[in-house]
Amino acid sequence: MTRIESRAVPEPVSGRPAPTLAVVLAGMLTLSMSMSGTNVALPDIGADLRASGAALQWVVTGYFLTASSFMLIAGSLGDLFGRRRVYRAGLGLFAAGLALSALAPGIWLLDAARAAAGLGAAGVMASGGALLAATFEGAARAKAFAAFGTVGGVGLAAGPTLSGLLVSGLGWRGTFWVFAIAGMLIWAGARLVPEARPASEAKPRVDVPGAATFIAALALLMAAVTQGPQNGWGHPLVLAALVAGPALLGVFVALQRRAAHPVLDLTLVLDRRYLAWTLAGLTGAIGFAGSLAYLPAYFQGVDGAGAGEAGLMMLLLTGPVLVAPMVSGRLVSRGHPARVVIGVALGLVAAGNAWLTVLRPGLGVVELAGPLLAIGVGTGLANGIVDGQAMNQVAPARSGMAAGFLNTVRGGGQAMMIAAFGSALLNLVQARVGSTELAGRVVYGDLRGGDAGFLAAQLTGAWQTVLWVIAAVTVVMLVLVTALLRGRHPVMGATGR
Repeated sequence: MTRIESRAVPEPVSGRPAPTLAVVLAGMLTLSMSMSGTNVALPDIGADLRASGAALQWVVTGYFLTASSFMLIAGSLGDLFGRRRVYRAGLGLFAAGLALSALAPGIWLLDAARAAAGLGAAGVMASGGALLAATFEGAARAKAFAAFGTVGGVGLAAGPTLSGLLVSGLGWRGTFWVFAIAGMLIWAGARLVPEARPASEAKPRVDVPGAATFIAALALLMAAVTQGPQNGWGHPLVLAALVAGPALLGVFVALQRRAAHPVLDLTLVLDRRYLAWTLAGLTGAIGFAGSLAYLPAYFQGVDGAGAGEAGLMMLLLTGPVLVAPMVSGRLVSRGHPARVVIGVALGLVAAGNAWLTVLRPGLGVVELAGPLLAIGVGTGLANGIVDGQAMNQVAPARSGMAAGFLNTVRGGGQAMMIAAFGSALLNLVQARVGSTELAGRVVYGDLRGGDAGFLAAQLTGAWQTVLWVIAAVTVVMLVLVTALLRGRHPVMGATGR
C-alpha cells in the first residue's frame, strides 16, 4: 500500500501574498455572512413558499450537508489539480446556487439550489485555507490564519444583522442576489492569485470510490437526523439511513487503508495534536451552531421581533466572534500556550450554553448579554487559532487534505448540530403540543396555530433541555481535547504547541 510521505517535496512560498490574502479573506467573509444570515430569512421563506418543518429546515441543512460532505474531497482535489482552480470553481458554483435560490418558485427547488451553493462553498473553504498555508510561512502564516479566523468572525457577526436588514428592505430573494453578485466579483478577483499545488511528477488521481462512499455516508446520516422527527424514527427509510450511514463510514475507512491515492490519508488523523485541534474546531461549532441557527426564529416568534431587530439582537452572540480571534492569535504569538487558550475558549462556550438556559419569553437584552457573549467570545477565541495550529502539524504537500479534513469535521459537525438541534426541538415541542405540523411551525417562529403563550412556553422548555445537553457535550469534548494536547508524540514534520 502506497502512502503519502510526511516529508514531501515542499511547495514554494507564493511571491504574491497580498492578492492571495485579499481574495481568500473576501471569500471567507462572503461565505460566513451568507451562512449565518440565511437563518434570519427562514420565517419569511416559510411564509412565502408555505413551508415548515423538515422541508424548511433543509434550506439550511442542505447547504451544510453538501459543504461538509465535499470539503474533504475538495481539499484533496486542490492538492491534485491546484488550489486556485478548485477555489474559483467553488466560487462559481456558490454564486450560481445562490442565484438559483433567488429564482426558486418552491421550497424543494430552493433546497436543491442551496445544496448546490453548499457544494461550491466546500471548494472555497478547503482551498482557501490551503492557499494560505502554501503562500505564507512562519510568523506571517500565523498572522494570515488569525486574519482568516477574524474575517470569519466578521461574517458571522454581520450576517444575521445585514441579512435581517436586507430581508426587510429587499426580501429574501433580493438577499440571495446580493450574495450571489459578491461571489462572482470574488471569482473574478481570484484570477490574480497564483496557482499552488505540490511539486510532484505523478499524474493526478482521484479516489472515486472513497469520495463517493464518504459523501453517501454523510448524506444518509444527515437525512436521518433531519427527517426523523417528521417521518418518525421508526420509519423504514429513517432506520435504513441510520444503519447505512455508519456502515458506509466503516467502508470508507477500509477503502482508505487500501487506496494508493486516498482521499484521506489516515495517518493524518493519527497525529494526536492535529486531531486535538480538529476536535477543538468541532467543539466550538457544536456549542455555537444551534443558537446561531434557531435563536432568530425564537426572537421573531416568541417576542414578536422583526427580521432586522432579530438580526441586531444576534450581535450579542456574533459580535465577539469579530474581535476575539485577534485576541487569541496575539496571545499565542506572544508565547502563551495555545492549549491554555483553547481550554479557556471551550470552557466559555460550555458555560455560555448552560447560562443560556435562563431563556424565556420577554427576556431583556441585559439578561441575554451574559450567556450570548460567553458563547461568542469562546467561539471567537477558538476560531483565531484552530486553523493555524492544526496546519502547523502538517507537511506542505498535505495542506489541502489537512484543511479539507479540518473543515469537513468542523462544517460537518456544524451541519449535524443544526440538524440535530432542530430535530430535538421538533421532537420536544411535538411531545408537548401533540402535533408534528404545529411543532414544525412553532420551531420556526410561527405561533399562530393555538394559544401563543402556551406555545411559547413549550418552545422555551424545549430550548432549555437542548441547551443543557449541548453544555454537557461541550464539557466532555473539552476534556478530550485537553488530554490529546497533553500527550507527547512525534508530529508530521512540523512544529506546534
